[in-house]
Amino acid sequence: MNLSFFDQFSSPSLLGIPLILIAMTFPALLLSTQNNRWVTDRLSTLQSWFISLITKQLMMPLSNKGHKWALILTSLMLFLLLTNLLGLLPYTFTPTTQLSMNLALAIPLWLATLLTGLRNQPSISLAHLLPEGTPTPLIPALVLIETTSLLIRPLALGVRLTANLTAGHLLIQLISTATASLVSTMPMISLLTLLVLFLLTILEVAVAMIQAYVFVLLLSLYLQENI
Repeated sequence: MNLSFFDQFSSPSLLGIPLILIAMTFPALLLSTQNNRWVTDRLSTLQSWFISLITKQLMMPLSNKGHKWALILTSLMLFLLLTNLLGLLPYTFTPTTQLSMNLALAIPLWLATLLTGLRNQPSISLAHLLPEGTPTPLIPALVLIETTSLLIRPLALGVRLTANLTAGHLLIQLISTATASLVSTMPMISLLTLLVLFLLTILEVAVAMIQAYVFVLLLSLYLQENI
């Protein structure tokens, strides 16, 4: 019984070929392509407004040097947002519940922000490892602690996204299973659990959006530290 709950997180395959790449590229098909017309349809206008809003929110805490990352951060935000929301549909697979994929997104981008700081301002970047006014006997310990906290950042990004989405999917499956089991024996209790399931689904939609925003926002803050 426990294994069936976690089967939804296993990567689907067809004839031995993993289908996770199709699940990762499918959100791009939902975005309408831009054209050269002066007057566009409502979907393209809404999409352009939403992308502009996301870009403005992500670039607000960054200086002008960080605006070069606008395309990468906005694309990552849209990818995570659409992937998380599509994963809430029945009989779908959510790639962002895989820790390996989330770490594959977090580690290169975090490393890029770190190398950017070491290249542009090495003294300031290394100064973050030792707070000003630290007593001399505490210097080795603080350098070790700050280095550990720096290296654990991409792991925290990946684990946070994976844990929140996995917990939400498990709760939805547990409550939906309980609702289906109680229909024949206790209809009133089944209606209550159905209401709880509806509210939980709304909450998971909010969590999917918030976690995508938090993931990209933390990356932008790491970038701001290094520029």
